[in-house]
Amino acid sequence: MIEIKNLTKYYGSGESRFKALDGVSLRIDDGTFDVILGASGSGKSTFLNVISGLETMDGGSVAYDGRPLETMSERELTRFRRDNTAYIFQQYYLLPHLNVEKNVRLGADLGNNRSFLLLLDAVGLSGKRKKYPAELSGGEQQRVAIARALAKNPKVLFLDEPTGALDEKTGRQVLNHIIELQKKQGFTMIMVTHNANIAETADRIIKMNSGKIVSVTQNAGKKTAYEIGW
Repeated sequence: MIEIKNLTKYYGSGESRFKALDGVSLRIDDGTFDVILGASGSGKSTFLNVISGLETMDGGSVAYDGRPLETMSERELTRFRRDNTAYIFQQYYLLPHLNVEKNVRLGADLGNNRSFLLLLDAVGLSGKRKKYPAELSGGEQQRVAIARALAKNPKVLFLDEPTGALDEKTGRQVLNHIIELQKKQGFTMIMVTHNANIAETADRIIKMNSGKIVSVTQNAGKKTAYEIGW
Protein backbone atom coordinates (compact mmCIF):
# COMPACT_ATOMS: atom_id res chain seq x y z
CA MET A 1 0.00 0.00 0.00
CA ILE A 2 1.16 3.53 -0.79
CA GLU A 3 -0.05 6.15 1.68
CA ILE A 4 0.28 9.77 0.52
CA LYS A 5 -0.47 12.51 3.04
CA ASN A 6 -0.61 16.26 2.50
CA LEU A 7 2.00 16.18 -0.26
CA THR A 8 3.40 19.55 -1.39
CA LYS A 9 5.95 20.46 -4.03
CA TYR A 10 7.25 23.87 -5.13
CA TYR A 11 9.21 24.95 -8.18
CA GLY A 12 11.09 28.17 -8.76
CA SER A 13 12.07 30.82 -6.24
CA GLY A 14 11.14 34.34 -5.23
CA GLU A 15 8.29 35.85 -7.22
CA SER A 16 8.40 32.98 -9.71
CA ARG A 17 7.89 30.30 -7.03
CA PHE A 18 4.71 28.30 -7.49
CA LYS A 19 3.07 25.33 -5.84
CA ALA A 20 2.99 22.33 -8.20
CA LEU A 21 1.38 20.04 -5.60
CA ASP A 22 -0.99 21.50 -3.05
CA GLY A 23 -1.63 19.21 -0.08
CA VAL A 24 -2.37 16.01 -2.00
CA SER A 25 -3.53 12.97 -0.01
CA LEU A 26 -4.33 9.53 -1.43
CA ARG A 27 -4.14 5.81 -0.63
CA ILE A 28 -3.15 3.35 -3.34
CA ASP A 29 -3.83 -0.31 -2.58
CA ASP A 30 -1.56 -3.14 -3.69
CA GLY A 31 -2.31 -4.73 -7.06
CA THR A 32 -4.53 -1.94 -8.36
CA PHE A 33 -4.38 0.01 -11.62
CA ASP A 34 -4.93 3.74 -11.14
CA VAL A 35 -4.95 6.38 -13.87
CA ILE A 36 -4.14 9.98 -12.99
CA LEU A 37 -6.00 12.19 -15.43
CA GLY A 38 -5.53 15.89 -16.04
CA ALA A 39 -4.59 18.60 -18.49
CA SER A 40 -1.03 19.86 -18.98
CA GLY A 41 0.06 21.79 -15.90
CA SER A 42 -2.39 20.02 -13.58
CA GLY A 43 0.45 18.52 -11.52
CA LYS A 44 -0.05 14.90 -12.54
CA SER A 45 3.51 14.24 -13.78
CA THR A 46 4.99 16.01 -10.76
CA PHE A 47 2.80 13.86 -8.52
CA LEU A 48 4.06 10.71 -10.25
CA ASN A 49 7.69 11.80 -9.98
CA VAL A 50 7.42 12.57 -6.27
CA ILE A 51 5.55 9.43 -5.19
CA SER A 52 7.98 7.28 -7.18
CA GLY A 53 10.94 8.84 -5.40
CA LEU A 54 12.41 10.50 -8.50
CA GLU A 55 11.84 13.96 -7.05
CA THR A 56 11.91 15.17 -3.48
CA MET A 57 8.86 16.56 -1.72
CA ASP A 58 8.72 19.88 0.10
CA GLY A 59 6.11 18.74 2.60
CA GLY A 60 3.96 15.80 3.54
CA SER A 61 4.70 12.08 3.41
CA VAL A 62 4.82 9.16 0.97
CA ALA A 63 5.02 5.74 2.63
CA TYR A 64 5.26 2.26 1.07
CA ASP A 65 3.89 -0.33 3.48
CA GLY A 66 4.72 2.03 6.31
CA ARG A 67 8.19 2.97 5.03
CA PRO A 68 8.32 6.74 4.40
CA LEU A 69 10.42 7.87 1.44
CA GLU A 70 11.27 11.19 3.08
CA THR A 71 13.28 9.49 5.84
CA MET A 72 15.45 7.48 3.44
CA SER A 73 19.00 8.49 2.59
CA GLU A 74 19.90 8.88 -1.09
CA ARG A 75 21.52 5.45 -1.06
CA GLU A 76 18.48 3.87 0.61
CA LEU A 77 16.16 5.56 -1.86
CA THR A 78 18.20 4.36 -4.82
CA ARG A 79 18.11 0.80 -3.47
CA PHE A 80 14.37 1.05 -2.83
CA ARG A 81 13.66 2.19 -6.39
CA ARG A 82 15.94 -0.52 -7.80
CA ASP A 83 14.24 -3.32 -5.85
CA ASN A 84 10.61 -2.20 -6.00
CA THR A 85 9.72 0.13 -8.84
CA ALA A 86 10.01 0.71 -12.57
CA TYR A 87 9.17 3.80 -14.59
CA ILE A 88 8.11 4.27 -18.20
CA PHE A 89 8.76 7.88 -19.22
CA GLN A 90 7.48 9.99 -22.10
CA GLN A 91 11.10 10.09 -23.23
CA TYR A 92 12.79 6.80 -23.99
CA TYR A 93 16.14 7.08 -22.15
CA LEU A 94 17.66 4.17 -24.05
CA LEU A 95 21.42 3.70 -23.98
CA PRO A 96 22.51 4.49 -27.56
CA HIS A 97 25.57 2.20 -27.52
CA LEU A 98 23.49 -0.87 -26.59
CA ASN A 99 21.21 -2.76 -28.97
CA VAL A 100 17.56 -3.51 -28.26
CA GLU A 101 18.21 -6.82 -26.52
CA LYS A 102 20.90 -5.38 -24.26
CA ASN A 103 18.79 -2.35 -23.34
CA VAL A 104 15.98 -4.64 -22.23
CA ARG A 105 18.47 -6.92 -20.46
CA LEU A 106 19.35 -4.00 -18.17
CA GLY A 107 15.90 -4.19 -16.62
CA ALA A 108 15.84 -7.99 -16.71
CA ASP A 109 19.10 -8.26 -14.78
CA LEU A 110 17.71 -6.06 -12.00
CA GLY A 111 14.64 -8.29 -11.73
CA ASN A 112 16.46 -11.60 -12.26
CA ASN A 113 14.22 -12.20 -15.26
CA ARG A 114 15.52 -14.87 -17.64
CA SER A 115 12.49 -14.87 -19.94
CA PHE A 116 12.69 -11.20 -20.89
CA LEU A 117 12.95 -11.93 -24.62
CA LEU A 118 9.26 -12.85 -24.55
CA LEU A 119 8.55 -9.19 -23.86
CA LEU A 120 10.19 -8.23 -27.15
CA ASP A 121 7.76 -10.57 -28.90
CA ALA A 122 4.85 -8.98 -27.05
CA VAL A 123 5.77 -5.44 -28.13
CA GLY A 124 6.48 -6.53 -31.72
CA LEU A 125 10.26 -6.13 -31.72
CA SER A 126 11.53 -9.72 -31.82
CA GLY A 127 12.95 -9.09 -35.30
CA LYS A 128 14.92 -6.05 -34.16
CA ARG A 129 16.80 -7.44 -31.19
CA LYS A 130 20.19 -6.47 -32.63
CA LYS A 131 19.20 -2.99 -33.81
CA TYR A 132 20.47 0.12 -32.03
CA PRO A 133 18.21 2.97 -30.85
CA ALA A 134 19.33 5.26 -33.70
CA GLU A 135 18.07 2.65 -36.17
CA LEU A 136 14.56 2.62 -34.68
CA SER A 137 11.56 4.90 -35.07
CA GLY A 138 10.28 6.88 -32.07
CA GLY A 139 7.47 4.40 -31.55
CA GLU A 140 9.87 1.47 -31.66
CA GLN A 141 12.15 3.13 -29.12
CA GLN A 142 9.18 3.61 -26.80
CA ARG A 143 8.34 -0.06 -27.09
CA VAL A 144 11.90 -0.95 -26.10
CA ALA A 145 11.59 1.32 -23.05
CA ILE A 146 8.33 -0.38 -22.10
CA ALA A 147 9.83 -3.85 -22.44
CA ARG A 148 12.85 -2.79 -20.36
CA ALA A 149 10.63 -1.56 -17.49
CA LEU A 150 8.43 -4.66 -17.55
CA ALA A 151 11.49 -6.93 -17.65
CA LYS A 152 12.41 -5.68 -14.19
CA ASN A 153 9.35 -7.43 -12.68
CA PRO A 154 8.50 -4.38 -10.54
CA LYS A 155 6.20 -4.32 -7.53
CA VAL A 156 5.02 -0.86 -8.61
CA LEU A 157 5.04 0.33 -12.22
CA PHE A 158 4.82 4.06 -12.95
CA LEU A 159 3.89 5.21 -16.45
CA ASP A 160 3.90 8.73 -17.89
CA GLU A 161 1.97 8.81 -21.20
CA PRO A 162 3.46 5.44 -22.26
CA THR A 163 1.61 5.22 -25.60
CA GLY A 164 1.99 8.86 -26.61
CA ALA A 165 4.53 8.10 -29.35
CA LEU A 166 2.75 5.03 -30.71
CA ASP A 167 0.29 4.68 -33.57
CA GLU A 168 -3.17 3.38 -32.71
CA LYS A 169 -2.57 -0.27 -33.64
CA THR A 170 0.70 -0.53 -31.74
CA GLY A 171 -0.60 1.59 -28.87
CA ARG A 172 -3.54 -0.73 -28.28
CA GLN A 173 -1.31 -3.80 -28.53
CA VAL A 174 1.21 -2.45 -26.04
CA LEU A 175 -1.41 -1.11 -23.62
CA ASN A 176 -3.24 -4.44 -23.72
CA HIS A 177 -0.03 -6.31 -22.94
CA ILE A 178 0.81 -4.03 -19.99
CA ILE A 179 -2.70 -4.44 -18.55
CA GLU A 180 -2.71 -8.22 -18.99
CA LEU A 181 0.73 -8.53 -17.40
CA GLN A 182 -0.42 -6.39 -14.47
CA LYS A 183 -3.38 -8.72 -13.93
CA LYS A 184 -1.19 -11.81 -14.16
CA GLN A 185 1.66 -10.63 -11.95
CA GLY A 186 -0.39 -8.47 -9.59
CA PHE A 187 1.91 -5.45 -9.44
CA THR A 188 0.54 -2.00 -8.67
CA MET A 189 0.27 0.26 -11.71
CA ILE A 190 -0.06 4.04 -11.72
CA MET A 191 -0.37 5.78 -15.08
CA VAL A 192 -0.45 9.47 -15.92
CA THR A 193 -2.33 10.49 -19.05
CA HIS A 194 -4.41 13.30 -20.51
CA ASN A 195 -6.37 10.73 -22.55
CA ALA A 196 -9.74 10.07 -20.93
CA ASN A 197 -10.22 7.01 -23.15
CA ILE A 198 -7.24 5.22 -21.62
CA ALA A 199 -8.61 6.01 -18.16
CA GLU A 200 -11.54 3.70 -18.97
CA THR A 201 -9.21 0.68 -18.67
CA ALA A 202 -8.24 1.43 -15.04
CA ASP A 203 -9.67 0.31 -11.70
CA ARG A 204 -9.78 3.90 -10.52
CA ILE A 205 -9.65 7.34 -12.14
CA ILE A 206 -7.96 10.15 -10.22
CA LYS A 207 -8.49 13.61 -11.68
CA MET A 208 -6.08 16.44 -10.93
CA ASN A 209 -6.24 20.18 -11.49
CA SER A 210 -3.99 23.00 -10.23
CA GLY A 211 -1.90 20.66 -8.12
CA LYS A 212 -4.87 19.11 -6.32
CA ILE A 213 -6.91 15.93 -6.59
CA VAL A 214 -10.41 17.04 -7.54
CA SER A 215 -12.08 13.64 -7.78
CA VAL A 216 -11.46 9.91 -7.27
CA THR A 217 -13.81 7.58 -9.13
CA GLN A 218 -14.04 3.80 -8.98
CA ASN A 219 -14.42 2.50 -12.52
CA ALA A 220 -17.33 0.08 -12.47
CA GLY A 221 -17.25 -0.67 -16.20
CA LYS A 222 -13.62 -1.27 -17.09
CA LYS A 223 -12.86 -1.67 -20.79
CA THR A 224 -10.05 -3.44 -22.58
CA ALA A 225 -7.47 -1.65 -24.69
CA TYR A 226 -9.37 -2.77 -27.78
CA GLU A 227 -12.75 -1.42 -26.60
CA ILE A 228 -11.81 2.20 -25.85
CA GLY A 229 -11.68 5.12 -28.24
CA TRP A 230 -8.24 6.32 -29.29
